[in-house]
Amino acid sequence: MFGELTAIDGYPRSATVIARTSVLLASMSALDFQNLIYSNRQIAEVILKRLTGQVRRLTERVYDYSTLAVRNRIQSELLRLARNHMASANTAIISPAPTQTEIANLVSTHREAVSRELNKLVTSKLIMRQGHDLHVLDVAKLTEMVNAARGGL
Repeated sequence: MFGELTAIDGYPRSATVIARTSVLLASMSALDFQNLIYSNRQIAEVILKRLTGQVRRLTERVYDYSTLAVRNRIQSELLRLARNHMASANTAIISPAPTQTEIANLVSTHREAVSRELNKLVTSKLIMRQGHDLHVLDVAKLTEMVNAARGGL
């Protein structure tokens, strides 16, 4: 789902969405969206939880950008992606994996820094590239590393 912020507050959109594969898309007017929320408690609850989740994620990212070194921001972004692509209790397969440039843009650095950190994580057997996929081999260890960088949060 996207466009809900504009449908709620009427301000111009804050993001652009690009599909990486073929998709089926449906849309509704802002008024229809608002009527749906106001008339259905379960939908309103889902939307509210989604929005509060976004606020929490953005708060975490602001904290990371203002306090973590580049390598730790890269690790944090990999952890965020891994948590969205869990394959088992302690492994994840990010498919398709973002490019190094995409990761760099997400953590406000350059591609070379991402390349260096990914190579270190490969050497330490925390991640593995396989085709267009990125395998996180030890999500728990990556979590420990990120938490330690955040000061044990």
